[in-house]
Amino acid sequence: MKLSHTLLAIAAATAVVQVTGCAVARDQQTVGAYVDDATITTRVKAAYAKDPVVAATSINVETLNGTVQLSGFAKSAGEKSAAERLARDVSGVKSVKNDIVVR
Repeated sequence: MKLSHTLLAIAAATAVVQVTGCAVARDQQTVGAYVDDATITTRVKAAYAKDPVVAATSINVETLNGTVQLSGFAKSAGEKSAAERLARDVSGVKSVKNDIVVR
């Protein structure tokens, strides 16, 4: 089980690295800020992978200037709340916008 969490975190980090040039090329933020945001996104996704309540593959995480936006679907209000709590607990997160839909 621990290996799957590690693999999920690696996959999330790889996806973040693949789009690194896009935001910076569009002058949306500095390279340093982009790296900080990518780190926050990876840490939030890793926290989801470790949590038994949150379905990490059903929730999307995007970070811009320390603000984390959550989207996707949760099976319950408890899962939605847990996802927001876990995101808020990550170092560097300034605020969380929770757009997760409960199905």
